[in-house]
Amino acid sequence: MIQDSATLQNRHNRFVRTVCKHEVVYSLENEIGFASSSSIHFEDEEENPVGIICFWAEEALAKSCMKNGWSDYKVVQVSLSEFIEDWCVGMENDRLLVGTEFDQNMFGYESDPLELILELVNELIQHKKELHFKKFKGLLDVKDQVEKILEE
Repeated sequence: MIQDSATLQNRHNRFVRTVCKHEVVYSLENEIGFASSSSIHFEDEEENPVGIICFWAEEALAKSCMKNGWSDYKVVQVSLSEFIEDWCVGMENDRLLVGTEFDQNMFGYESDPLELILELVNELIQHKKELHFKKFKGLLDVKDQVEKILEE
């Protein structure tokens, strides 16, 4: 069954709330790399689908996707601060998308990494939470730097 955009958006919104609450995200990894897919919405300059690395807010959801092409993967946990400053920033540099809450049928939300950072930071600020970063001075520094890049 093809998921409608409202369902995918709702799952993504739940992802943002949940990872901000627990300050952790999950992915799937094997000896080759992390669980990935291809965008159905975005193409690169050569008209190839943009790559996606998939993340989940709950370990059980990640485990439920360990089927078919991902059956030999294991669940890995990533702190939210590492996800923001290493994963999302790196994915932006590599021109990849973040896939959130993909299901067993490979349907999920496709997010621009920098826009996802802003969603996460705004959610954290709204709930008066703070993360400790290696490369940023705090959430407001992250937000300011990302907004400057998006304005360019």
